[in-house]
Amino acid sequence: MRGLYRSEFERDACGVNFVADLKGRRSHHLVTLATGAACNMTHRGATGADPDTGDGAGILLQVPDRFLRAAVPFRLPPMGYYVTGIAFLSDREDRARAGIRAVERIAAEEGLRVSGWREVPTDPSVIGRDARTTMPAMRQVFMDGGGLSGMALERRAFVVRKRIEHEAHPPGRRVPASEGIGGAPTMHEGVYFASLSCRTLIYKGMLTGLQLPDFFPDLHDDRVESAIALVHARFSTNTFPMWPLAHPYRYIAHNGEINTIAGNRNFMRARESLLATDLIPGDLSRIFPICTPGVSDSAGFDEVLEMLLMGGYSLPEAILMMIPEPWEKHEGMDPAVRDFYRYHSALMEPWDGPASIAFTNGRQIGAVLDRNGLRPSRYWVSDDDLV
Repeated sequence: MRGLYRSEFERDACGVNFVADLKGRRSHHLVTLATGAACNMTHRGATGADPDTGDGAGILLQVPDRFLRAAVPFRLPPMGYYVTGIAFLSDREDRARAGIRAVERIAAEEGLRVSGWREVPTDPSVIGRDARTTMPAMRQVFMDGGGLSGMALERRAFVVRKRIEHEAHPPGRRVPASEGIGGAPTMHEGVYFASLSCRTLIYKGMLTGLQLPDFFPDLHDDRVESAIALVHARFSTNTFPMWPLAHPYRYIAHNGEINTIAGNRNFMRARESLLATDLIPGDLSRIFPICTPGVSDSAGFDEVLEMLLMGGYSLPEAILMMIPEPWEKHEGMDPAVRDFYRYHSALMEPWDGPASIAFTNGRQIGAVLDRNGLRPSRYWVSDDDLV
């Protein structure tokens, strides 16, 4: 804690949106629609002392394979057989090099080989003073899956990323006000991956929705194509700005609050000793804790959802385990659906909002309200098969 700031009170009051092609057709037009959606989520007057510094904005896309092959000077495995993601590294060159070495070491220990790194183009001139002060160095890593693909490769990347978070001096050192934003977490050390996946790629930062596409010139390239795009803008009503805490997270974007978060985190910590799976080889303790201390409510939700998916649950099943309908007194509910909720209530306590959560695994995308229904959402299906 520093001053009046307490990380356990982090909540996300935000705007969330997605665009998807019902037929799975990838296009740059869809990416443009999504960045436009991010620009349209400007909050009603909630800005800090530096109005050009956003609380966070981001976009999740399917891996733009055609673009990435043209952007790197080294050979990539076939699409779906390599892992990529943007790392936030220290703004000090020596510490950034140490972080890169740590990533390469951990990847090799888990059976992945780093093919190379790419410096991510950015335009700091479009962001505010405070965002520039705490801005990390950004490098995109590419890891060869060694013949693995699909969920087998996703699970390997999951373990690598969790180990990096735990072992590579995680970011978040509190700094004096003279160095950053009044003692805010900054990227003077550590490694943080916005995403590490063979399916999805995330661009995010301490930006406004309007700044997102201009800060990352990649998003203007016609070769950046996707059939799914999830966008989010974080607002300063009750949050603290920080580069890693910008949405999207790896599987969800969220509007609202998880009001049961302390209990949810405590239950997850308590059940870690009982977790077991044949799908993730080795000692599971190397990925614990599942819920990273000090992050926001939606970041914790995302981490638990990710863990369920890595353990073999489908995306819809895992979402409904965590956010069940109000089933106990719903007399008109299908008995099979009620039995589903009754069974899973013994395995997972509800994560209660008010919350509207959009979710994706890079192949499916959807949205759900928590059982209180206090964050209404709406959707449109267009004549040209866009949602």
